[in-house]
Amino acid sequence: MRATTGLIGPNAVLQLLPLLEQAGGMAFRDRVMAEAGLFAPPDDTGLMAEAPAARMHQALRAIDPELAPALAWAAGERTAEYIMTYRIPLLVQRVLRALPARVAGPVLTRAIARHAWTFAGSGVFSVRAPLVFDIADNPIVRGEHSDVPLCHWHRAVFETLFTALVDRRLRCVETRCCAMGAPACRFELVAG
Repeated sequence: MRATTGLIGPNAVLQLLPLLEQAGGMAFRDRVMAEAGLFAPPDDTGLMAEAPAARMHQALRAIDPELAPALAWAAGERTAEYIMTYRIPLLVQRVLRALPARVAGPVLTRAIARHAWTFAGSGVFSVRAPLVFDIADNPIVRGEHSDVPLCHWHRAVFETLFTALVDRRLRCVETRCCAMGAPACRFELVAG
């Protein structure tokens, strides 16, 4: 599914901001925001342009490449917790947890696919297998070059959702990344 407007959910930024403050104070948070061209937090009532959200993650990786993976991961966990608190009804969560993992996994994957525009922006989300999915032209890493996968935020969102709702043993592995030259970032949920 491809969004033509280049919009993304504001949690891509909002969940990262307090973590930046905790890691380096307001000065660090403001430096990353300024580098990204953001001078105020985005509104949390709707979608935001994907470009500043992507620049936030890219600026963090440029400013502090050692700390960036852990902060992006923690922001992804917080995003998944937000989704479970405000977007997935409690009854649905209970049903998913009660189902066998082989049933709950594909159900959750389909739900994620229906809402992919909120975290993939103008990237193209596709399901390759019940627990394997791609984001082609991923805007969060668009234009970057790396020897290792960079999508810690996406991995954490997926892993947190699947471990909470499907099977606690699942881990999300990024096996391909656009920043490494792949046409799509591939995320695989595997028993760990």
